[in-house]
Amino acid sequence: MLEVRNLAVKYDLISAIADLSIKAAERTITSIVGSNGAGKTTLLKTISGLIQPAAGEIEFLGERIDAASTSDIVRMGISQVPEGRELFPRLSVYDNLMVGAYLRSDKKIVRRDLERIYHHFPILKERQRQVARNLSGGEQQMLAFGRALMSGPKMLLLDEPSIGLAPVVEQKIMETVTALTLEEGVGVVLVEQNAALALSFASYGYVLEQGSLVLEGPASDLVKNDNVRAAYLGL
Repeated sequence: MLEVRNLAVKYDLISAIADLSIKAAERTITSIVGSNGAGKTTLLKTISGLIQPAAGEIEFLGERIDAASTSDIVRMGISQVPEGRELFPRLSVYDNLMVGAYLRSDKKIVRRDLERIYHHFPILKERQRQVARNLSGGEQQMLAFGRALMSGPKMLLLDEPSIGLAPVVEQKIMETVTALTLEEGVGVVLVEQNAALALSFASYGYVLEQGSLVLEGPASDLVKNDNVRAAYLGL
């Protein structure tokens, strides 16, 4: 679904990503792991059109998107759950979810998708009239995830979804992500500092260091790699 080729991103004269190439498929969780400053969030923002690359190409479903606007990229089927959730704190749960469907006109299908999100996260239905800032951290993450799904994405970009969450909430969100890939064919690019969590759910993984790709392979192989185990798994 997604192919990034020879991507370079700079902040002024500072290189954030250099000559990076990755692929992500449908019905698959592709994990990007690395320490702080490795370029993981920059990569997702560039795919989403929030940052313009200095060089390279990004292709989604056979079409170049590296010069497309963020709104056009969302229309094509890519939605991002940003680090820190970035909710509208004074809007209700329901209104936050409907913001995710802003670009859609298929009201019947939007309603169906809303019910699907309530099915996955019943607490959001219980609290649909509550303002977002009054939710717990885990509930806010569920809301951010649900808002992204309301755009009807073919591919989800998840940026550090486990930060600040209890293990039981982490597990619930990742189980929902896995269900979406299997049942609906959604492709997922998962950026995580929690490499153990990311690689346990992913099919394929990439390891970044200082904006460059240093290792890639099936997630089951990366978990067994001595360098990955020492640097990211604490083993």
